[in-house]
Amino acid sequence: MASPIIDAHQHFWDPDQGDYGWLSGPFQPIRRIFGPDDLAPSVAEFGIGGTVLVQTQHSLAESWEFLAIAERTTFVAGVVAWVDLTDPAVAETLARLRTSAGGRWLVGIRHLLHLEADAQWLLRPDVRRGLAAVADAGLVYDLVGNSTHLPAMLRTVEDFPQLRFVLDHIAKPDIKHAAREPWTTLMRGFTPHRDHVWCKLSGMITESDWGRWSPEDLKPYVMEALRIFGWNRCMFGTDWPVCLVAGSYAQVVSALRSCLIDLDDTQHAQIFGRSAIEAYRLPEL
Repeated sequence: MASPIIDAHQHFWDPDQGDYGWLSGPFQPIRRIFGPDDLAPSVAEFGIGGTVLVQTQHSLAESWEFLAIAERTTFVAGVVAWVDLTDPAVAETLARLRTSAGGRWLVGIRHLLHLEADAQWLLRPDVRRGLAAVADAGLVYDLVGNSTHLPAMLRTVEDFPQLRFVLDHIAKPDIKHAAREPWTTLMRGFTPHRDHVWCKLSGMITESDWGRWSPEDLKPYVMEALRIFGWNRCMFGTDWPVCLVAGSYAQVVSALRSCLIDLDDTQHAQIFGRSAIEAYRLPEL
């Protein structure tokens, strides 16, 4: 049976419901409501068998709302939500989310590291206690940040071998300026840990020159990610609707397919579906 295509990274938001101050300046064109009805045409056009809906703000209310959306939406196959990892009662919060009406769709937790002043935030004792609770709950922890955050990420994945991690957006390299360091050297630190770490080939066009990028600009970074993690630990994601500032859903899909043109059908199926299913243990897939 063919593996379904999984878009492992997409968002919904209402800019009037929460803190979306970043939706200004160059991001102003996407400052509007994005919901399931907006994504559904692309899901149908590209035969997407499921998506992973990922948190956008540090809001437990959003976590509850996303589980409710997953419960009533045919294509959302999993939710990466937010909880306060520093809360001593984080285990109880996770338990409430998991036992709610839409709780079966909870597959992971994420925290926006770039909003923290301390690049070593992940190493705080209270955060590490929260990560242990995520591991005990059998959930994934999504790592999101850039090269500044990679040292703390690497220490974290080393110290939590029992926790599954997914690295978002290949850690946001500076593709616009074709910079390879320190990103390459730091990323290679994940190699010994790829038994419990996956990498999303996502979010790349927004790190490029929005008006002039091409798949060839992305390919060196995609190839390096494949060397580090292996094709069986990489997954496709669009980062829709953030991607829309630099290109359409179709352009994101086409660009990754172009970068992976030399891979065989088994490897394509893994990256475009199986990896997300395996990492997130997506229910009903």
